[in-house]
Amino acid sequence: MAQDRNGKAGVADGLEGFLTPPFSRRGFVMTSLISGLTLATTAVEAQVIHTDATGLVAGEVGIPAGDGPMPGYRAMPDGPGPFPVILVIEEIFGVHDYIKDVCRRLAKAGYCAVAPELYARQGDLSTMTDVKAIVRDVISKTPDAQWMADLDAAAAWAVAASNGDPSRLAAMGWCRGGRGVWLYAAHRRDLKAGVAWYGALGGERTALQPRTADDVAGEINAPILALYGGADTGIPVASAEAARDKARAAGKSVDLVVYLDAPHGFHADYRPSYRREPAEDGWARALAFLRANGV
Repeated sequence: MAQDRNGKAGVADGLEGFLTPPFSRRGFVMTSLISGLTLATTAVEAQVIHTDATGLVAGEVGIPAGDGPMPGYRAMPDGPGPFPVILVIEEIFGVHDYIKDVCRRLAKAGYCAVAPELYARQGDLSTMTDVKAIVRDVISKTPDAQWMADLDAAAAWAVAASNGDPSRLAAMGWCRGGRGVWLYAAHRRDLKAGVAWYGALGGERTALQPRTADDVAGEINAPILALYGGADTGIPVASAEAARDKARAAGKSVDLVVYLDAPHGFHADYRPSYRREPAEDGWARALAFLRANGV
């Protein structure tokens, strides 16, 4: 098993393929998480799901990330553990109440769920209302190598400080976070499973983000459950099928489920894009997939 530069087993050799190290680290712009929902949504729908914290240890945390504490949210059962660990990878809108609730849903299912604020160095998402500005000023300026390192830091912290089981590690992400699941599965050699909800597969390649999810589909180290919407105007079903086929041609495992009438963001219960039936079916499939793969 490979070791990273700190001697930790399980990570691919450094961060090669994402950005030539060393890359610039910067101080954190966000030092705490968003309170409430993102300001970038045009309407908050009535079907917002709220999961209570009864029987859980849940709340905002500081995750050691080399250059300071990275804000994040953790939820896990109130018990001795060790618990399987799920890295929860946010949308482009930050770790707001929807992502926090997802962590509590996972904790109710027996997981230690950790959602690091992966954009904390690049911008304050708690104040931003313009989606285009978020993409231009924050998302496009966040190096993929930084993401990989911060997810590794979150995984290490979950094991060291949150009764996490290092042998049962998975990742789950939505939208941009779904893309992150594909990349992290190619980066992390000891990842057991990934669940990618409508993650972008193509896109522009830049110096900071040099590889797409499709580029790494044949290099993933863990099986992926890919949940996509047939009515997603930004991600053609054909591109999801192509990524699945590329992975399978390389001997990798990708289970693709397409909900024909579902748009992008069909799991986001706080937005008009929410579709209850595919969201609930996808969630049930996700939990079954994690357990079937040892998480």
